Amino acid sequence: MFLFALTVAAALCVFQLVHSIHTRKSARKRNDEEAARLGCSPAPVMPTKGFLGFGRLVESVKATNAGKGPQYVVEAINKEMGKDVHTCVVPIADYELIVTRDPANVQAMLASKAADWDVGEQRNASWKPLFGDGVFTSRGEAWKHSRALVRPQFTKDHINDLDLIERHVQQLFSAMDASYGASSEKGWTTKFDMQPLFYNMTLDITTELIYGYSVHSQNPSERVELPVIPGYEPPDRENIGAHMDAGKAWVETRGALWKYRWLLPTRAFNAHCAAVHKYAEWFVQLRLQRGDKYLTAIQSETGLTSTGRYILLDELAKVTQDPVELRSQTLNILTAGRDTTASLIGWVFYFLSRHPDVFNKLREQVLQQFGPYHPSQPSGIEFKELRDAIPYINSVINEALRMAPVIPLNERVAIRDTVLPRGGGNDGNDPMFVPKGKQVLIPTYAMTRRDDIWGPDVNEFRPERWEENGGRKFGFEFIPFGGGIRQCLGQQFARTKTAYVMVRLLQRYDKIENAQEPADAPMKFHHTIENRSGSGVQVRLHEA
Repeated sequence: MFLFALTVAAALCVFQLVHSIHTRKSARKRNDEEAARLGCSPAPVMPTKGFLGFGRLVESVKATNAGKGPQYVVEAINKEMGKDVHTCVVPIADYELIVTRDPANVQAMLASKAADWDVGEQRNASWKPLFGDGVFTSRGEAWKHSRALVRPQFTKDHINDLDLIERHVQQLFSAMDASYGASSEKGWTTKFDMQPLFYNMTLDITTELIYGYSVHSQNPSERVELPVIPGYEPPDRENIGAHMDAGKAWVETRGALWKYRWLLPTRAFNAHCAAVHKYAEWFVQLRLQRGDKYLTAIQSETGLTSTGRYILLDELAKVTQDPVELRSQTLNILTAGRDTTASLIGWVFYFLSRHPDVFNKLREQVLQQFGPYHPSQPSGIEFKELRDAIPYINSVINEALRMAPVIPLNERVAIRDTVLPRGGGNDGNDPMFVPKGKQVLIPTYAMTRRDDIWGPDVNEFRPERWEENGGRKFGFEFIPFGGGIRQCLGQQFARTKTAYVMVRLLQRYDKIENAQEPADAPMKFHHTIENRSGSGVQVRLHEA
């Protein structure tokens, strides 16, 4: 009976798929007629691949599993459509989407015609089970509410608390000293992977900033004893990072399969979602029970009594007392504050370890401005000095973001019939009609690999490109933190953390060596919403 039911279900799916493909062809004809009426031209269409059109999806999944997802988009467009084609229609099974690496179209979607666009329903449906409704997952009016709630918190100077970052940099150094001892060569560490340490550090920083208590994944012995909340189990501080990683991997797969995500089992995913929710819920309940005494109680329990200490949950609770909203909003900020920043710091040192000339140039400027590292002395670094004193730091960060965008793929869906400025016609310069409901993918990695924009050395890590001709002014060809009305609110905080960690590591270590084997292995991308190095950041460091 089960096999019979399964056979019938499969037959119905195939029938519906064939019917949808036929309907899509009819819709394309109607859209072409509307485009002609508006003076638009159709965009080129990629050839259909595989059984019932699933070949393109299969290729994409294989490339992602091989750590080559971002490169696949570039290679597919260049090979099948041509290097000069920057916008095309991609048929996949029973639906079509548009892919564009044209900055003019990106600007229209994110800024000048943003009212015609929103993030796709699939982002909300795929992300919401793990993170809830928040500034990164919501659409429409719900997103406007989340943005209005969170945005004021990121305009405050407290968000750039260098004392907080310094404490966790010291924990990073302690973890390095404890785990990766000296090699047989004097002054050198043994080979190790910096990437997991960066993820521990940013998790520790972000949990302290948001909830007031750091998870201390880098050094669990630093965890303070938490109070008892009747009816609520203590938060799982030991495994929260692992639950976030596993849950995001499921979110990534759900998003890739989109309308076929029902094929995935849900038991493991639901367990990770529940664990992440319980972690945030515990702190939310503590804040709601303590009220305005939340901050002073934390200062007493942790011993951290710095003037004007800032805790995001405490500030949000002054605006809303809804426990589900507080949980969701803080989880949205937690995943961005931890994962994207850790990925960025990892990529910076990935490239520094392969370009000693850049490392040496940057270290010389760091020592001139901030002096060498003294373990028994405070850093003495001020926020404004960190931001403005060494422009080359920003050049290195920008170049790392160009070579390896932390978010390699963005997307929008037309919420009404609209027009993109380019993409139609034989040369791609005509306006292009986009019907309501059409999804457009924005491969940020593909935009940063266009040699007509970045020059013939587009595949070379060269921070100096950002300083030439009076300093490169970038527009929508470079959107590592998004752009327009939904640009990432935490961009400055991410850059500040990255710059600070760079300065402190370059003060302490005078050499870095790439320890990946083989040393010239191609870049691999591990993509679970954010884009980290699929090979880790394998290095050896020499202490000055």
